[in-house]
Amino acid sequence: MYYIKLSTLLIFFCGSAIAEQAHFSKKEYEDSYQFSYQWQDINKTIQSITFALPKKNLFDQFRNFKTYKVDLAKQFVNKSIKRKLRKKPLDNVQVHFNNLDNSIDIKGRDELKIQQAHTALSNMEIEISEQYLKNNFYHRFVTHNQVNAIKPDHRRFASLSSDSLKPLKPVILENVSIKNIREVTDFTLGFIQSIPYSTLESRITSAGAGFNPPLKLLWENQGDCDSKVTLTAALLRSLMPRINIALIFIDNHALIGVNIAAEIGSEEMTVEHQGITYLLAEPTGPALLALGTISEDSQHAVLQGQYTIETM
Repeated sequence: MYYIKLSTLLIFFCGSAIAEQAHFSKKEYEDSYQFSYQWQDINKTIQSITFALPKKNLFDQFRNFKTYKVDLAKQFVNKSIKRKLRKKPLDNVQVHFNNLDNSIDIKGRDELKIQQAHTALSNMEIEISEQYLKNNFYHRFVTHNQVNAIKPDHRRFASLSSDSLKPLKPVILENVSIKNIREVTDFTLGFIQSIPYSTLESRITSAGAGFNPPLKLLWENQGDCDSKVTLTAALLRSLMPRINIALIFIDNHALIGVNIAAEIGSEEMTVEHQGITYLLAEPTGPALLALGTISEDSQHAVLQGQYTIETM
């Protein structure tokens, strides 16, 4: 069950500082690229970081990630089932694969054997489909209003990307103290909020279109809210390996949650999940919003319970 700390805080983007990326560049070296960023933070202070990422990480990790296509997935499942049936055919039935619509027909004289074959094929299809999703960095997703969909496995992308982002850790910690979780998180938020935003495609219908894994987002210097939340989670995990982090998905938007307490007497927004309290934040931009402060629309969705949560 989810629990929500209520707040009457109303945040309007028009009343907030707007993220501004003052400079971005990348320069090629022998086996790496050097990235340089400069932005104005929430206090109107110019911040900057420069770091290098190996080409291998930039171009090899998730290189096969692509938009999920139902027909290709079904073709893969059917081919895999065919291979299994060649090794171990089903007794007393004939299985026919229709290449036009990727359907499977079962024929036989014994109704019980046909039903058993249906069950066996259904189990095969479920097992192979789940493996296909995993191999392609997708997973099944249920929205807050119980709509079933398939979306990129943002939590897995974040977890697998955290090691690749370790070169940023010493650079960021030159600017803030690792002992102050708020400072670390707010610096990270300002950096990611200032990266140019691209519009989020529908999670339900887009099948991953528009999503940039963390290093690709840095390479292209742009990302939608799901991409920015994933980068934020990956970078925070790299900076603070033991802290609990949550990705919160609302309609057409995403938030990040960090397991630290709200300031006493404040109206900072939190959610509770499985006994852990997460302080919420808005990585997307262009509004520069500190940890604990989210937009009015986000606040409304959270207060209404119109979100799903993935923890890491």
